Amino acid sequence: MKKGYSVLLLLISMITYKTVQAQDPEFTQFYANPLYLNPAFAGSTICPRISINYRNQWPGISGTYVTTSASIDRFVYKIKSGIGLLVMQDKAGQGTLKTTNISGLYSYQWRPTRTVSINVGFKATYGEKSLDWSKLTFGDQIDDKRGFVYNTNEMQGVSKKSFVDFSAGLMAFTKYFYGGFAVDHLTQPDESLLGGGQSKLPMKFTGHAGAVIPVGDKASQTSVSPNILYQQQQDFKQMNLGVYVTKGILVGGFWYRNSDAVIVLLGIQKGAFKNQNLNTGRLFVRHSS
Repeated sequence: MKKGYSVLLLLISMITYKTVQAQDPEFTQFYANPLYLNPAFAGSTICPRISINYRNQWPGISGTYVTTSASIDRFVYKIKSGIGLLVMQDKAGQGTLKTTNISGLYSYQWRPTRTVSINVGFKATYGEKSLDWSKLTFGDQIDDKRGFVYNTNEMQGVSKKSFVDFSAGLMAFTKYFYGGFAVDHLTQPDESLLGGGQSKLPMKFTGHAGAVIPVGDKASQTSVSPNILYQQQQDFKQMNLGVYVTKGILVGGFWYRNSDAVIVLLGIQKGAFKNQNLNTGRLFVRHSS
């Protein structure tokens, strides 16, 4: 019965409202999944980059939210552009509700001066949302003493819905400063699985900026990097303030989010994992180490 109630609570919004507004999954280590954060990051490290991410939200509760993603991108010198591929899957209620996205990314790099670079990125996504109705439980199935024993009279909707989605982003950086802006779900695709219902995916706005400030002499290889990241999707708003400290091959970071969470990072950057062509590339790559 406990499992049945958890699935019911997870998906109750889908069966009680004709209009439902969805929200994108969020990753704690933002820059560890750069293509998801902003399509303008495609090819930003010049050398090929592979990123794999796994998120398990509220693991102490059975059947909540598990999100995995994998991406690859690289810079192509002949066209002065970056290309990338991002695959992501989000599961809720032990796979009862599942969303799969496959995205292709393109980013053009423009250098108006020798010290300033600007990336303009685009992302096209094929998405599919599916629901296993056989795993759902409803109120009319409950007996006061015996639990879930009756058949439901609820009308089932479709089990699968596919859609096409588009995103765009902009990023500018110099030797010591960088910042960007991205807009996801430009076409606000309909994800509804209920007959006659509508569930448009609201646009998501992301703004991020930071700096790399050297500390001490050059031999110390020490720097401090303050950062800010803001996201808004429909009524959901999130402000993140953080700082990274690098000393040689070691890097540590601390973020504070909306007064409800703190984020800590410890990592290593060395050799091929440190990009000399883009100074901000050190920030992007080191999270994957």
